[in-house]
Amino acid sequence: MVSLTAHAIIERARNEGRVFLTEVESKELLGEAGISVIPARLAKTPQEAAAIGRELGFPVALKIASPDIIHKSDSGGVRLGLATPEQVVEAGDAMLKETAREYPLAAVQGLSVQAMAPPGTEVIIGMTRDAQFGPVLMFGLGGIWVEVLKDISLRVTPLTRRDAREMIEEIRGFPVLRGERGREPADITALEDMLLAVSAFVAGNPAVRELDLNPVIASGNGAVAVDARIVLEEK
Repeated sequence: MVSLTAHAIIERARNEGRVFLTEVESKELLGEAGISVIPARLAKTPQEAAAIGRELGFPVALKIASPDIIHKSDSGGVRLGLATPEQVVEAGDAMLKETAREYPLAAVQGLSVQAMAPPGTEVIIGMTRDAQFGPVLMFGLGGIWVEVLKDISLRVTPLTRRDAREMIEEIRGFPVLRGERGREPADITALEDMLLAVSAFVAGNPAVRELDLNPVIASGNGAVAVDARIVLEEK
């Protein structure tokens, strides 16, 4: 069943003629569904972003908040490791000016502010709705390498825990998650839990057409989504 909060966010986007949710909206939906995310807070100005940074504790990450700019890192819309209010204001001003110049037609809501992610291995969890099979989940090594390595596994939902475990173990990069060459082993159970939670989320929200959690940081004591993107079905 779709929650009241999810319904409100989805309807607001549709009433505005949008199919892309912002990172802030996407994380609000996912967090409500029990999926571990690093919360993002929306700031209208660089000065407001600096104030949020003080509340969260530095360093913080800053991202452009726009439903029209999907690949923020490729378009210069991400700044990481900002350690002072002055750095946040300077970065925010630069990002807003660059966005206005490079994407003059983009609807910019402001700046997304979030705590920096913990260290760990980057993986990706995604979903798309296939015309024949319905929701199909994807798992693989994440970050900038997902399109290069194409090391992914796929399953039709709903998932069982056995499905989730198999998805994780059958990618070629699984030894990285297992802790090869002195790396910290990832919390495989936490990754299974996240896959199952995403499976349940898409089953309960049929208006969601696509979903990307990239990267998800998998460490020895959990897994958390750093960035999130949700695309809605056309109304």
